[in-house]
Amino acid sequence: MIPWETVDRTRAPDGAELILARRGGEWAIRAGGRALMSSRAHASEEALAAIALRRARRREKVLIGGLGMGFTLRAVLDRLPAGARAIVVEVVPAVVEWNRGPLAPLAGRPLDDPRVRVVIDDVRRRIAEARGAYDAILLDVDNGPEAVVRPENAGLYGAGGAAASRDALREGGVLAVWSAGADPLFRARLERAGLETEEAWATEGPGGGRRRAILLARRAPRRPGGRRVL
Repeated sequence: MIPWETVDRTRAPDGAELILARRGGEWAIRAGGRALMSSRAHASEEALAAIALRRARRREKVLIGGLGMGFTLRAVLDRLPAGARAIVVEVVPAVVEWNRGPLAPLAGRPLDDPRVRVVIDDVRRRIAEARGAYDAILLDVDNGPEAVVRPENAGLYGAGGAAASRDALREGGVLAVWSAGADPLFRARLERAGLETEEAWATEGPGGGRRRAILLARRAPRRPGGRRVL
């Protein structure tokens, strides 16, 4: 078997070491001895974009939390019109450089698309500052609301995070969160924030594999007179 080769190393803001590794044509980003993501399995990342944008009322401005290997961004770009914008918020600068360098061909060099703007920041801050700004917010920064990669990310999924996401969406806008499994507690928080929720599922890996949850919340548009369309 071909051994893994370490291509680069970096540190996340919390001090955790991230490793970019390659084995033949396969790439992986690892942390703490485990793979955070791999180029072999990315169907659920693409489904995150596809499902969310099917449900969004418009597709003019999309916020993506977490660049990964660019597969979610590519799926977004394939569904956006020419004049739309995709804002990618990534907290680790080296991940952006890897996507401009050795990882670029994996998803068809999505960072070269003129519709894309990359922001090095914490996506929590971008969401908290926005008011009615986005048609869709896609979050793939953790293994789910109850399995955060960085402790700071827990704020995305609490009552305050649900309210902030609601306020950041335009009417008819959709929040979509990648998760390793269902999360009824998070769904309840979203509903208490006034969002309509549902779960979709995607199978990860070629030829079948683990099922991943796409947690969805929609800010319903209003009818004339102020009532929301359910």
